[in-house]
Amino acid sequence: MSDTPLLAFTTLGSTEDARRLVRALVDERVVACGTIVPGATSIFWWQEMVQEEAEVVVLLKTMASRWEALADAVRRHHPYEVPELIAVPVGRGLDAYLAWLAREVTP
Repeated sequence: MSDTPLLAFTTLGSTEDARRLVRALVDERVVACGTIVPGATSIFWWQEMVQEEAEVVVLLKTMASRWEALADAVRRHHPYEVPELIAVPVGRGLDAYLAWLAREVTP
C-alpha cells in the first residue's frame, strides 16, 4: 500500500507562534516542511460571536502515515484552545519532491 502525501493547514495568531510551531513539528519529523504565510484575516464563529482576527497561515507537508503523530504534536504545541488542522491529499507532485517528503518524515 502506498503512502499518500498530505498538505495540511493551520493558522496562528503571530509569525513568532508560527515559527515556534513549525520548528517543533520539523524537529519531531512529523512534517518535512512548514511554509509560513503571514497577512491572513480570519472571520469565524467563536463563543457565540462572530470574530475577526489577523492570522498567519501555515502550510504543512507530510504523509498520511504521519497524520496521527502530526495531530498529536499540534495538540501539544499549538497555542489555540481549538487549533485548526485540516489536510488534503496531494494527487500529483514532482517525483523528486515527493520522494524527499516521504524520506524526511519516515520515523
